[in-house]
Amino acid sequence: MYSLSELESIVRKCNRCLLSKTRTHAVFGEGSTENIIMFIGEGPGYNEDKQGKPFVGKAGELFDKMLAAIDLTRKDVYITNIVKCRPPNNRNPLESESEKCIDYLRWQVKIVDPDIIVCLGAVAAKNIIQKDFKITNKRGTWYTRGKYNIMATYHPAAILRDSNKKRDAWEDFKSIKKMYDKISKEI
Repeated sequence: MYSLSELESIVRKCNRCLLSKTRTHAVFGEGSTENIIMFIGEGPGYNEDKQGKPFVGKAGELFDKMLAAIDLTRKDVYITNIVKCRPPNNRNPLESESEKCIDYLRWQVKIVDPDIIVCLGAVAAKNIIQKDFKITNKRGTWYTRGKYNIMATYHPAAILRDSNKKRDAWEDFKSIKKMYDKISKEI
């Protein structure tokens, strides 16, 4: 089994798809293997590509505030994306790009071994929960896959574009906190 640092070295050299040709940095993920929650976004944006870290732009600032609202910080969670390289013009990753990258995510899940997986946005939910996932209809619903408790909610960037999504996202984050507290007591 790989360690996170070994896997990250492999990802940084990856050229499985054309996204590797236009990236500044592969954005692997961050957090520790001691975390109960793994958040999965779709892919790096402009700022993430420049800095090599997930969720560091305006969406990242909102994500940090959302975590703080449920008494968590980045140190309490693990954060990654479906694809590790920025799609041009911040478009959604193509299915073929996601397929080339998904094994890296599977290894991250295996290594981090979270109890809770939160899909941030439809792209993550379609890759993790089910291909035809509709974020507006099914967000906030808990799914169990093996030992994993999985939920999808709006991506912070979607909330920045449409503030009407804020209330639903807040309800989802309260549910995430409730699940987190429940699992923390069981450990």
